[in-house]
Amino acid sequence: MSAGTAARPSGTGHARHRLDEVIHAPVRLSIMAALARVDNAEFKAVRDAVEVSDSVLSRQASTLEEAGYVRIRKGYAGKRPRTWLALTPAGRDAFESHVAALREIAGS
Repeated sequence: MSAGTAARPSGTGHARHRLDEVIHAPVRLSIMAALARVDNAEFKAVRDAVEVSDSVLSRQASTLEEAGYVRIRKGYAGKRPRTWLALTPAGRDAFESHVAALREIAGS
């Protein structure tokens, strides 16, 4: 142990170490928060809630999908193509853990 460093028990430490880097980006955090309140949401509803362009939402949702946090489903509503987004169980757990760490950092 170097001078000025204190040993800390394993499993403890600053809450920032429990932040999820995938979720932490502001747009991705906003997408996760919007989806945490619903079972699934249409792409346009998420886009409007998060206030981003189609291309930004598409890119960020793809990043969340690659991480296993979001499921993207394409289909039709009548004759119109639609895209729906939903948190996966792993995504819901990761979001809840991330928010808990943020609350701990903020002292709530």
